[in-house]
Amino acid sequence: MTPKELKNSILQLAIQGRLVEQRPEDGTAEELYQRIQAEKAKRVREGKIRRERPLPEITEEEIPFEIPESWKWVRLGKIVSYSLGKTPTRSDPQWWASDIPWVSIADMPESGYITTTKERVSNSAISKFFGNKLSKAGTLLMSFKLTVGKVSILNIDAVHNEAIISIFPYPDGEKIIQLYFFQILPIITQYGDSKNAIKGRTLNSTSISNLLVPLPPLAEQKRIVAKIEELLPLVDRYEKAWTQLQDLDKRFPLDMKKSVLQLAIQGRLVEQRPEDGTAEELYQRIQAEKAKRVREGTIRRERPLPEITEEEIPFEIPESWKWVRIGNLGSYKKGPFGSTLTKSMFVPKGPNSVKVYEQKNAIQKDATLGEYYIRRDYFETKMSGFEVHPGDVIVSCAGTIGETYVLPDNIEQGIINQALMRMQVFEPMYVPYFLYYFDVVLKQSARAGSKGSAIKNIPPFEILKNYLIPLPPLAEQKRIAAKLDEIFSAMNLMNL
Repeated sequence: MTPKELKNSILQLAIQGRLVEQRPEDGTAEELYQRIQAEKAKRVREGKIRRERPLPEITEEEIPFEIPESWKWVRLGKIVSYSLGKTPTRSDPQWWASDIPWVSIADMPESGYITTTKERVSNSAISKFFGNKLSKAGTLLMSFKLTVGKVSILNIDAVHNEAIISIFPYPDGEKIIQLYFFQILPIITQYGDSKNAIKGRTLNSTSISNLLVPLPPLAEQKRIVAKIEELLPLVDRYEKAWTQLQDLDKRFPLDMKKSVLQLAIQGRLVEQRPEDGTAEELYQRIQAEKAKRVREGTIRRERPLPEITEEEIPFEIPESWKWVRIGNLGSYKKGPFGSTLTKSMFVPKGPNSVKVYEQKNAIQKDATLGEYYIRRDYFETKMSGFEVHPGDVIVSCAGTIGETYVLPDNIEQGIINQALMRMQVFEPMYVPYFLYYFDVVLKQSARAGSKGSAIKNIPPFEILKNYLIPLPPLAEQKRIAAKLDEIFSAMNLMNL
């Protein structure tokens, strides 16, 4: 149950007469109602208020729930007076000054007190638009347009806009009735005959007067208000705990994934087996593959990366593992820069065209997406260095950063665009393990080096290639990747 639902449940019990006990010595709501009607009639005779049009009798069909026998269903217009507000003409600056606070719904705290307003109007506006009448400090306000049933009490003399009413309960001087309305109006307005507007519900003057109010005897109102005021601080405490729990629920899947990945890259997720051999043996095979590609001309010879120092190593790994630099495990290429690939170069798909892979191919893990192509002759003369092949990994480099996708067999011949990076992981490195660790490196290490919580760009190659990766033997890489797949699949099934 949300804090709002809990609060509404308490208020619902209150208006149903189930929050506090009924006592015979309290008298009846009928007696209170007759007292109110006598006071209203007196005010009409004295010319202090106008005689109002009679409101319709309450029918059985209208009553939303049962109330105690000592209570009475009444219409709001029979037991309160209220006044509407106005908004002075915006186009004329003479009406807007620093004289009198002017309340809008945005100035109303949830069930709280209004001490300041964002805007103020001039004294001349009070005369022109408000008949020289202010709502005095202590007046109960309620919104009735778009945000229906929001209530606040003025701590200042003010006026308000036409989406708010000032409410004056009877009998005059009985503060407890105002406090009762302050608590229950947000609930009883839900039962009102509202109309749907573009941005929310709206009441009008008739539907406000016709709102049904469950009226208890005055003494019971006092006990109801006291009980609500006793319970609401507990609701506030519940809200704090509930909010913390919601935050924990949101963070838990990500925190758990991080923890599992951390165990994996520290060699603590699966067992080490002597028959797996060592990471050093695997690393030498990878370097042999790299040298072969250099000889064949499929990749360029690069400047050797620096030796790894003790100071760089972030944590201990098993003896059979080896710390290596990412740059020694694969070839990395970012998409064409600037004017070398623009939309003006794109052509329809055809026998003499080559596909341009986009960021959405990496993000949505789908090589068939996209409709951009370039001429084959332009590809052969300028763009062949950006070509991708089955088994290559493409990485999103803008907006949604670090999403990876292994290109499947039978893809269309194509190149990467400016928003992608191509990674070719050297055999016999196990690509699924590499990608799990690449996710850790990119989204944790790179984030730690940025000011915000989001990674703005893929790190420059001189940084990226120097990142460290703990390299296990090949067989252990496969066990680690399988275990991670198993754990994350289970998390998905549990909606974590």
